[in-house]
Amino acid sequence: MSNQTQGDDEARLAALGYKQELHRTWSGFSNFAISFSIISILAGCFTTFAQAWNNGGPVAISIGWPVVSAFILIIGFCMSELASAFPTSGGIYWWASKLGGAKAGFYTGWLNLVGLVSVTASVGYGVTFFINTLLGFYFPGFEAKFMGGDYIKQQFVLFLIIILFATLINIFGHHLLAVFNNVSVWWHVFGSAIIILVMFLKPAHHQSLKWIFTTQINNSGFASGGIHSFWIYIMPLGLLLTQYTITGFDASAHLSEETHNAHINAAKGIWKSIFYSAIGGYLLLLSFLWAATNVDVINSTDPKVNPFGIGSVIAIIDGALGGGALFKFVILITTVGQIFCVCACLTSCSRMMYAFSRDGALPASKTLRKVNAKGTPFNAVIVSAVAGVIMTLPALYKSSAGVPTAFYAVVSVCVISLYLSFMIPIFLRLKAGSSFQVGAWNLGSKYKWMCTAAVAEIVVISFYFILPTSPAGTPGNKAFNWTAVNYAPILTGGVLIGIWIWWHLSAKKWFKGPISNL
Repeated sequence: MSNQTQGDDEARLAALGYKQELHRTWSGFSNFAISFSIISILAGCFTTFAQAWNNGGPVAISIGWPVVSAFILIIGFCMSELASAFPTSGGIYWWASKLGGAKAGFYTGWLNLVGLVSVTASVGYGVTFFINTLLGFYFPGFEAKFMGGDYIKQQFVLFLIIILFATLINIFGHHLLAVFNNVSVWWHVFGSAIIILVMFLKPAHHQSLKWIFTTQINNSGFASGGIHSFWIYIMPLGLLLTQYTITGFDASAHLSEETHNAHINAAKGIWKSIFYSAIGGYLLLLSFLWAATNVDVINSTDPKVNPFGIGSVIAIIDGALGGGALFKFVILITTVGQIFCVCACLTSCSRMMYAFSRDGALPASKTLRKVNAKGTPFNAVIVSAVAGVIMTLPALYKSSAGVPTAFYAVVSVCVISLYLSFMIPIFLRLKAGSSFQVGAWNLGSKYKWMCTAAVAEIVVISFYFILPTSPAGTPGNKAFNWTAVNYAPILTGGVLIGIWIWWHLSAKKWFKGPISNL
């Protein structure tokens, strides 16, 4: 990087009120890479595939994915414009504060932080199923011996190990992180391509295109009809697959202060990570549907018939490849990809926590905003990891619904919190109109319809993802059980109520938004 470029970046940051504290060593590709890694089609397309299969079936994927992806890309374009105008680590929170004042920034920051903690937790927990499966392949009898054969405890211990690994990578490898994410991109690209080719070429039989684009499946437990109409209630629940997979792209904004020419590269990192992930993810998902010929096995709840769980993508892969070395290789590819994703998620979360505490918004802000000699917000990394573990504690209780309700609840919390935090600055930018001072990358007059569409989509999905996902989790149902409850509205609502109380009783007296450290 030339001295001129370094000087321009620091001058832009100083104009926003901050001195350069983090090391600006990331290229434009590295900035794109972290968002691409967090989106991780090797994570979301595998871990939440069952949510779409059981709530809609093939149509929720073949039709739902491209439609929802288009709306997410519009959201990304709106955020790219904001990232270009305000290239700071605070990202989402900073934009809301600048456009709507301290209160808007306070709410946005907390929603964004909760979303980033939950995405780290959900990816870290989701990969444990695949690790457990791999260990069972290579070490026969492992599942019967480890943690006394208690599968719930096995997954949680593996989750703790993965979070510890991601924490160590983030603490000791500032330069390593950029390399780690660059490698992650190519792992995702070539790994996904290999899986797609295997699923297209290896199976002896395939489904027809008509089946892929017309077949409906309802394994939710809700009888389709009335209030639980397939198109109005059941299938929208399945869209969580797309909305969850393509999220976390705000990482490009959070890493602005570590990226060269962030006013251009962070903006491009956001929308490009969405665009390429949407295409790659769609091809990957279609390859699964193309090979899903053992439908009865995939829909089975009998562990002797389907040991991988109802609607599991592993059941599809196992049926298509017949176990064996090729099957194990596919599981290995997705497992490594998900581990890359966890590390990137923790990086993004810690940078948001650092930026938010830099402005005094968090308890123990003076501790959380400290940066060590390597340019790493050490304390923020540790607290982000611990918070993710605490959020996932309900997963220690087995769900009576027969599906990992706690996992899907954390996923819902992630989606709702993150997208609500995106919505606030997008709405404020729409409200600002022509008075908004655009950056080098901007939407021109197209911001009007794009921002409107983005806000509308976020409102709709936030409503759907707080609804019960099974009859046993529906209040008033005879089979009601708390372990089957979608606790996303409880946690997200509790956070919003807590923010509201804290703001009115205390924060509004001292929190003034971004504070210059020049």
